[in-house]
Amino acid sequence: MQPTSLDDLFANAQRSAVHLEIRDSYGVEHESAPLQQWLKTGTRDNLDPDCDYWRPWATTVRDAVCRGVVVRRARIVSTPVSADIAYEHAGTVVNLAIGELVRWLPREQALDLAAPLNDYWVFDDTTVRFGIFAGNGALVRHDLTTDPAVAKLCTDSFEAVWERATPHKDFRID
Repeated sequence: MQPTSLDDLFANAQRSAVHLEIRDSYGVEHESAPLQQWLKTGTRDNLDPDCDYWRPWATTVRDAVCRGVVVRRARIVSTPVSADIAYEHAGTVVNLAIGELVRWLPREQALDLAAPLNDYWVFDDTTVRFGIFAGNGALVRHDLTTDPAVAKLCTDSFEAVWERATPHKDFRID
């Protein structure tokens, strides 16, 4: 099955879009320059959902949320957090502003949870889009499946993480 773009998956979603992130480091090319700037200055200048950096994502999520799709993101992170995760934490205000719900779970609190070993999105509990990353964090590809057993595994895994995770407003990094 050929990967489908996130825009297409969101456009077709009717009820839910959930995302589980499990990496402590991402080498995603379009985030490299803003991350380096943040590491140097400690501030992010791209926190407006309508700026060029965020606009495509903000439009996709806002459109889905306006149709009634509940968009949730959970992050399992090592503590203390990596620089990449601290950067994500600082930018999560944008995710919240566009309608995402975000929670964080320290990895040591997930010892008894089973989860796939790749980041993934699940749409309407039926379609899973895995992100496959290289060891350096670079995105290699996306794999898509509608296998009911895989969708159930990912949905159940996400719900277990979500139930235990801390809402963004209460999650502190040091």
